[in-house]
Amino acid sequence: MKIGLLTDSLGALPLDEVLQESAALGVQSVEFACGNWSSAPHIQLDRMLDDSAHRANFLARLSDHGLAISALNCSGNQLHPGPSGKAHHQVVEKTIRLAALLEVERVVMMSGLPGGPGDANPNWITTDWPAECLRILEHQWQEVLIPYWQRLVEFANHQGIRKLCLELHGHQAVYHPASFWRLREAVGNTVGVNYDPSHPMWMAADPIAAVRALGDAIYHVHAKDTRIETVPAGIDGMLETRAASQVAQRSWNYVTLGYGHGEAWWKQFLAALHMSGYDDVLSIEHEDMAMSPLEGVRKSVRLLQNCAVNLKNQG
Repeated sequence: MKIGLLTDSLGALPLDEVLQESAALGVQSVEFACGNWSSAPHIQLDRMLDDSAHRANFLARLSDHGLAISALNCSGNQLHPGPSGKAHHQVVEKTIRLAALLEVERVVMMSGLPGGPGDANPNWITTDWPAECLRILEHQWQEVLIPYWQRLVEFANHQGIRKLCLELHGHQAVYHPASFWRLREAVGNTVGVNYDPSHPMWMAADPIAAVRALGDAIYHVHAKDTRIETVPAGIDGMLETRAASQVAQRSWNYVTLGYGHGEAWWKQFLAALHMSGYDDVLSIEHEDMAMSPLEGVRKSVRLLQNCAVNLKNQG
């Protein structure tokens, strides 16, 4: 396994400091967000597309620190029924084009989430009742999601990109393995998974079981942890709308690796990835509201290094 870093985790630092810190920690690859829900602090998407000298300089700076690019990231909601959907789609297409220019094989993104018929906002359907839920879901998939992804896969393939890595995330049409397989069956194997175990953790699923089920459909992995806060979760359950900053009140929180699930769990997770045929990048994504980004990244790197050594020793 290789240890990577989504550079937004250190978004307050300039690029050169991120690269220096990554190299010093033993990080081997970096993932760059190119826009949409990210402010893209370390990459200028339009300039990178238009200026070959700027691209060459960018790659040279990475090479100077012994770093490779694991993926470009354009996570957003390109299927939003409002104007932002079209804007996000433009960033998606530009990111795919840039990946081709940089010879980066993977683009990490979300499936997107449409509204129902006539909706002004996205609508995440999570129950089969009342009856209109299933009618809305069918509209989203047949009228919006599948046609969009058929076109996007064709566009990506034309650019030479054959790994679009979907993060299975709440408030997205594709949020768990069942919805992923439904989309892949409709649009083909260009669509794979960016597996982030922190999301199924709060959905009460088992990431280790899911990894074994997804197998070689896993194209990229985010390393992020979730801690279930047992008292609020016991009272209110796992559906959580309190702001991320309300750490003490929430039923669950994103945390630094090891602060939700211990090192023993992460060793099992890496072993499951290995058995499923994935021996590639673990891209750390720091979203712990209670720990500074740099400290969280350092602790996460150390935990993954310990787990990777254990995996290597097991053969």
